[in-house]
Amino acid sequence: MALPDPHFWRGKRVLLTGHTGFKGSWLALWLQRLGAQVTGMALPPATEPSLFALAGVAQGMDSHLGDVRDAAATAALIQAARADIVLHLAAQALVRPSYAAPLDTYATNVMGTAHVLDALRGLAGVRVALVVTTDKVYRNREWVYPYREDDALGGHDPYSASKAAAEIVTASYRDAFLSAQGVAVATARAGNVIGGGDWAPERLLPDAAAAWSAGQTLVLRNPHATRPWQHVLEPLAAYLRLAQVLWEQPGHAGAYNFGPAPQDAATVGRVIEMARAAYPAAPVRYQSDARNPHEAGLLALDTALARNRLEIAPCWALPEAVGRTMAWYRDHHAGADARALCVADIQAYEQACRGASSTSPEVVA
Repeated sequence: MALPDPHFWRGKRVLLTGHTGFKGSWLALWLQRLGAQVTGMALPPATEPSLFALAGVAQGMDSHLGDVRDAAATAALIQAARADIVLHLAAQALVRPSYAAPLDTYATNVMGTAHVLDALRGLAGVRVALVVTTDKVYRNREWVYPYREDDALGGHDPYSASKAAAEIVTASYRDAFLSAQGVAVATARAGNVIGGGDWAPERLLPDAAAAWSAGQTLVLRNPHATRPWQHVLEPLAAYLRLAQVLWEQPGHAGAYNFGPAPQDAATVGRVIEMARAAYPAAPVRYQSDARNPHEAGLLALDTALARNRLEIAPCWALPEAVGRTMAWYRDHHAGADARALCVADIQAYEQACRGASSTSPEVVA
C-alpha cells in the first residue's frame, strides 16, 4: 500500500465536506496529522454520541456547519476556503433511512454533489476534486463475480440510486467543465467500512458492541448477506493516495473501486463470529423479517485498477479490522479517550502498511 505522503499533504489547503460524520471525522484527524490545512463543511453530527465531538475533531481545523443542499452557502464557503483539493464526503449514507426519506436522500446525494462541483466552475486554485460514492452504485445482479468500474450503474433503493446518479453528475461536470479548467475529478467507490466511533443506526459492529457491553443479545436480520468489509482507514488511505496521484497525473481522473482482498468479502454472520472474540459473553439471535426493505445480498468489487494504477492494496486483513474495531469500542466503553484511540489506530495502520510494502512484490502500473 502506498501510504499518504506527509511531504505532499503538509500545508495543502483541503476542503472536506461531511467532516462531522464517521468517515469524515477519521479523515479530518488523519489530514491534521499529515499537516494539511483543513476546512470542513457539514451538518451537525447526526448521532449522539458522535466521534466528531468525542475526538475533538474540530480542533486543528476550520470547521463550519453548513448544508450542501444550499447552493449559495456551499459556493460561498468553497470560495472562501481557497482549497487546493476538495474531498466531498457529505451524504445521506444509509440504505434503510433512504426508504423513509427518499427526497432528502436525492437532494443531498445528487444535488448536493452538483452544488459542490458547480462551485468549482471558474474557481482558480483547485486542482483535484474527489467525490466519494459507494460500492452500491452498480446495477446489482447478485452475481458471483466482482463489478468493474465500467459496469452498468443503477440502484434498487433510493440511497444506491442517488449515489449512482451522483456518479453521472460528477462525470458530466468533469467532461463538460472541470477537466478543461485543469481540475482532475474522480469518484471513489468503496464497500462497507468498520471502525471505532460509528454510532449510526443499524450498523453491525456498533450494534454488537452496544448490545454486548450492556449484557444484551444482538439480533441479526440478514446473517447470510455478503459484503466487502474493510477498516475505515483502508478507503481513507485510498482517497488520499488517489488525490495525490491526480495532483501529479491528472490524466488518471475517473472512477475507482476500493475494497478488501477477495477473501475478505464475508457474510454478516462470519463477521459477527470474529467480533465475539473481543467479548467474554456475546449472545446472538438470528431473526429474519420479510417486511424488511430490500437490501443487496451479494456484492463485490474488482479493485485491479486501483491496485495497478495507484499501487493501492489492503494492509489489514478482515480479522485484524474486526478485532481493532471491537477493541476500540471496548476500550472507549472502559473510559479511553476517543481521539487517542483513533490516533493509535492510524499509527498502527501506517506501521502495518510500511511493513507490507517492504515485503510485497513490485506493482506494475
